[in-house]
Amino acid sequence: MQIQLSAPAIWIANQPVDFRKAINGLSELVVNHFEHRLENAIYIFHNRAKNKLKLLAYHRNGSILIYKTLDKKKFTLQENQQGLYEINEKQLSWLLAGLDWVEMSANHELAYDDYY
Repeated sequence: MQIQLSAPAIWIANQPVDFRKAINGLSELVVNHFEHRLENAIYIFHNRAKNKLKLLAYHRNGSILIYKTLDKKKFTLQENQQGLYEINEKQLSWLLAGLDWVEMSANHELAYDDYY
């Protein structure tokens, strides 16, 4: 099954959060701590062990919370960022697949003038 998540902005919280927080607790973090609005964005939170993610979004008339856990690996997250940092939809897809999206993002398309 393929699920496509899309939003004008996708933000990851750099610091782990208490995973007992649900929609209201995470929404409070977004609005009061990060001073962002819930609309038109996906917010990603992780636990201390980095093997669980919660994705928070607002859709039309209510909030959505998605929970992802990895059985054997840890999610790759950027350590040197402060507060929230932004990723794109392709990076989100790699992140949710458990891939090293940071390393994959560093691979740029090669362009050659000559092939031999």
